[in-house]
Amino acid sequence: MPVLLTTIDNLVFTIRSLKEQDNRIGFVPTMGALHQGHLSLIKQGLSACDVVVVSIFVNPLQFNNSSDFKSYPNTLDADLKLLGSFPNLYVFAPTFDELFHGQESDFKVEVGEVATLLEGAWRPGHFGGVIQVVNALFRLVEPDAAFFGEKDYQQLAIIKIMVRKLGLPIEIMACPTQRSPEGLAMSSRNMLLNTEEKHQALIIWETLNYIKNKQANYSPKQLQELGKIFFNSGHLRLEYLEIVCVDTLQPISDWETKSICCIAAYCGNTRLIDNLVLN
Repeated sequence: MPVLLTTIDNLVFTIRSLKEQDNRIGFVPTMGALHQGHLSLIKQGLSACDVVVVSIFVNPLQFNNSSDFKSYPNTLDADLKLLGSFPNLYVFAPTFDELFHGQESDFKVEVGEVATLLEGAWRPGHFGGVIQVVNALFRLVEPDAAFFGEKDYQQLAIIKIMVRKLGLPIEIMACPTQRSPEGLAMSSRNMLLNTEEKHQALIIWETLNYIKNKQANYSPKQLQELGKIFFNSGHLRLEYLEIVCVDTLQPISDWETKSICCIAAYCGNTRLIDNLVLN
């Protein structure tokens, strides 16, 4: 079993001891409800570092919908069992009061317009909450490298900007999205889907591939609209489908710009996101 740490004092003592032994420390921040996607991040962390710290903290600050926060899976015991076979692993699972000393942090960093687009437009305050918690965890864990999945592409971009703006000596490692054999992006929220809904959710992956395969025949704007029509032939409720620049996340006018298609949609009451680089 991994070493479980629940207090800041124990974490700080452990990190200090690890650094005194010249260990390279990897960090995988999570909100728990772990799955194979998380495990792939840990494996990459252990391949690049001597030890890995995994945080498990369901962050209320990044939920703009209280019912979404309440329904988010909380499975610490199962998570620890899933991590049981990994060597050199530490789990930091604090309470909110432990992490923030009983009150919300007022930490902010200006990351620019990228935080107002896509997820930022549909989930006001979301990235402010992400930045607060990730910064707090970075300051405590002091990792040499941190591992993030590309499924949360916009979050990854914002974390990179935050680290650069703050001058933190942390290497941010982007890790490929892990998928089911059928193509559904692995997500903790998939636990909330029944068998039929998991099948219906495949329209996300099918739409992303439809758009990628039609690139040669249409402009980005035309293909975005065709993609919406294709998506709406399924059973999910689309929130957004946008073809944007991989760097700025701004809409593109031609295929000269390296692009990514990002989708957010509801499958029943469960919100899912996914993306695919197009060129």
